[in-house]
Amino acid sequence: MLMKDVEWLGDSLENLKTFPRQVCGPVGYALQAVQNGEKPLNAKPLKGKGVSGVFEIVQRHDTNTFRAVYIAKLKNAVYVLHCFQKKSKTGKQTQPKDMDLIKQRLKEARERDKEIEGEKQ
Repeated sequence: MLMKDVEWLGDSLENLKTFPRQVCGPVGYALQAVQNGEKPLNAKPLKGKGVSGVFEIVQRHDTNTFRAVYIAKLKNAVYVLHCFQKKSKTGKQTQPKDMDLIKQRLKEARERDKEIEGEKQ
């Protein structure tokens, strides 16, 4: 199996670069595993309506939690939809503004994947 490319949507790469060094390394290794068709230990399905097939890499550092949200099941690439620091102090739910952005970028990822497929033909 060929290693899939990574496509960074929106400001996801810029956001990842603002994470502490101790977070970026594990997230990078996890994404590399995803590129090779593996499911990293620190990845879990994103819960919520309309995000089927979307996973999040969860990395804790000090008292903070950082997330990189991606979809790998599309044909042509691993699409990183959003990278953010979880701010909610109560519960595990992802904030509505983050979920809205993830859903918008998921739609973009699906469209981009179709474009790439069309370019190959």
